[in-house]
Amino acid sequence: MKFVVIDQVVLSRPAEGPLAAHLVSFAESLRAQGYCLYSQKRQVRIAACFSRWLKHAHVEVRSVCTDHAVRYFRYRARHVQLLPGDAAALTHFIDLLRHQGVIPAEKKSVPRLTSAERCAQAYEQYLRETRALAKTSIANYVPFIRDFLNDRFGDQRATLSQLCADDVVKFVQRQVPRLHLKRAKLMTTALRSFLRYARYRGDVPLDLAAAVPVVANWSLTSIPRAIAADQVEALLASIDQHTATGRRDYAIVLLLARLGLRSGEVAFLELDDIDWNTGYLSVRSKSGQRNELPLPTEVGKAIAAYLRRGRPQSSCRRVFLRDKAPIAGFHGASGVGSLVRHSLLRAGINAPTKGTHQFRHGLATNMLSQGASLGEIGEVLGHHNPQTTMIYAKVDINALRTLALPWPGGVK
Repeated sequence: MKFVVIDQVVLSRPAEGPLAAHLVSFAESLRAQGYCLYSQKRQVRIAACFSRWLKHAHVEVRSVCTDHAVRYFRYRARHVQLLPGDAAALTHFIDLLRHQGVIPAEKKSVPRLTSAERCAQAYEQYLRETRALAKTSIANYVPFIRDFLNDRFGDQRATLSQLCADDVVKFVQRQVPRLHLKRAKLMTTALRSFLRYARYRGDVPLDLAAAVPVVANWSLTSIPRAIAADQVEALLASIDQHTATGRRDYAIVLLLARLGLRSGEVAFLELDDIDWNTGYLSVRSKSGQRNELPLPTEVGKAIAAYLRRGRPQSSCRRVFLRDKAPIAGFHGASGVGSLVRHSLLRAGINAPTKGTHQFRHGLATNMLSQGASLGEIGEVLGHHNPQTTMIYAKVDINALRTLALPWPGGVK
């Protein structure tokens, strides 16, 4: 006798076991997350088999844990061939039950921290709570400090009062040859921040931050790698706007190319950030500040087309959603970067890079060629430091020619 879980999700026999009563909510959750019917059936079937196995193993609901899932798959492997996605299906089921409070959350064993790791952890808390630094900055700083403390103290007690300038200089000298220039500069910035923190706490009486060597770097040495205007148009023309995914990708590329947004700004854009009445877009920059940008008609129409005839139904407030289950916003900037990379590859466009920043450089270059000032470009790109925009002066070839000195002896 067949057992109907929800519409079209049917088991070959009645569900049994301690988790049978929760199969319906699991199936509804999968449907709400946008899983296709085939995936819904398969995941519910795995969950039902797991519940039946728990019954034969005499496991009560409140005793279910991850170890039971491992043991079940050992049992299942002896009877049928395991398929990719089976383990993920059971993980989804167990996570749902934990979220609903049906089974208790597992207590994770906390590894014993060394003295150096506890010190790095206290510094991380200081950055987060006292300095209110952005998560990305904290994630960049703390690993360098952890490495520095482990290098200096190892498993011994991390006594910061024992630090001296020689410790700082030798650590930087050992690390810099292995790092990219930008990472090396980030490391020295993190070290100065930590050593100022140590002095603020009273652990270090001297200003050891001044002992951190400066990594040699000449500003504005490179020329921005900008995608050409014709390449942008070719990429836009290659996107199939007859599909939901195509309408999303088209709107995203337009935001990158016409407004010069960063990939993270596009990924985290929310529905409430668009004011359709005034035609303005509110963008949260990487510094956390809000920038108000006019929404060009072309871009607005593309976003509206996606929202009306492409965006899946979801409670998520992000403008752009993934096209595969679970339906949600992009996890971060890398999702937008991957989308652009695949779009360029599919269109056969040999762009300067595979990333999204080339659209930002392309917009600045086009504005400069049309007579926009560096100040106007910096305002559009959301630069708070005018020096950041100065690099685009190097791409204004006509203006640079006027500064060139005549060749001695004249042109022959």
